[in-house]
Amino acid sequence: MYQKIMVPLDGSDLAECVLPHVETIARGCSAVEIVLLRVCDAPSILADYPEGKGKSWERHVERMTTNAEQQCNIYLGDVEKQLRDQGFNVRIESRLGKPAEEIVDFANKNEVDLIIMASHGRSGVSRWAYGSVADKVLRSTCVPVLLVKVPGCVVGF
Repeated sequence: MYQKIMVPLDGSDLAECVLPHVETIARGCSAVEIVLLRVCDAPSILADYPEGKGKSWERHVERMTTNAEQQCNIYLGDVEKQLRDQGFNVRIESRLGKPAEEIVDFANKNEVDLIIMASHGRSGVSRWAYGSVADKVLRSTCVPVLLVKVPGCVVGF
């Protein structure tokens, strides 16, 4: 049923609480691929790049962006290895931008069958200030989303 499962991770232990669920569902569905996706902030690139540095502005921006994406991928490599060691076909992807928008965009453009992600459990002012990536993803995509509550979740409204 679920052949391509996407797992957005932000580098936190809380986000990784989804991994046992991913493993069980992927095994039960004989998933073909697990895609680990991390969205990082785009680098701040100063507009006053000196002309005499030997590179064009475009080349400088490209280099800074590539470096940011590589740094974003470093964390995913460890999780990828953990899942590969258990026999799963895993691909890692990184994006720069706003997490919810990038997650939804990737899922829609890459024929993802299921998104499995953690809900960090913020409420009140912190949820208002930071927004809920999980909530935005859930409301913005037609792809099924499995939200996993983080350990220590408190029941309530």
